[in-house]
Amino acid sequence: MAETAASSARTFGPGAARCEVLTFREGALSALAHDLLLDVTAFDLVVDPAVPSVTARFDPASLRVVGAMRDGRPLAGALRGSDAREIEETIAATVLRARRFPEIRFTSTGVSRREGGYEVRGTLTLAGVTRPIEVPVRRDGERLVAEVPLHQPSFGVKPYTAMLGTLRVKADVLVRLSLPAEGL
Repeated sequence: MAETAASSARTFGPGAARCEVLTFREGALSALAHDLLLDVTAFDLVVDPAVPSVTARFDPASLRVVGAMRDGRPLAGALRGSDAREIEETIAATVLRARRFPEIRFTSTGVSRREGGYEVRGTLTLAGVTRPIEVPVRRDGERLVAEVPLHQPSFGVKPYTAMLGTLRVKADVLVRLSLPAEGL
């Protein structure tokens, strides 16, 4: 019996792939705060090179603080465990409203080869808002890496603010996804 296109699909999760979110601070008191590196710890990404297509689901309540950053470098010991837990709870409950919107979803509408990788077009549903996005994917050694800036207000997400708005997260965050390139 002939092999079907569906059998060529590969599913990736946190074991083989990695999804990170980088947030950046701004405001009059931004010097007192930190940029953050977050890991999405619950997701599945399905890639079917035969079609080609990409679908992905992410749990917005699964973001975990990896650490504080300054000028793109980790700041060891900058956050206490209780600070990290409070940030995670705020992201899930207030920023992404994970109880109301328990899934972030991406579905490709087109995949094109380009020099050094691919261009993936599709729709992203975040906090109940669906928008078209384009995701450049590049080969980095044995991995495929996608980096896409997301403008939170475009999805109805209000960036975090504190201290009467003198400390806030920039409206644009960077989402970085990495997965094995073998067979893709």
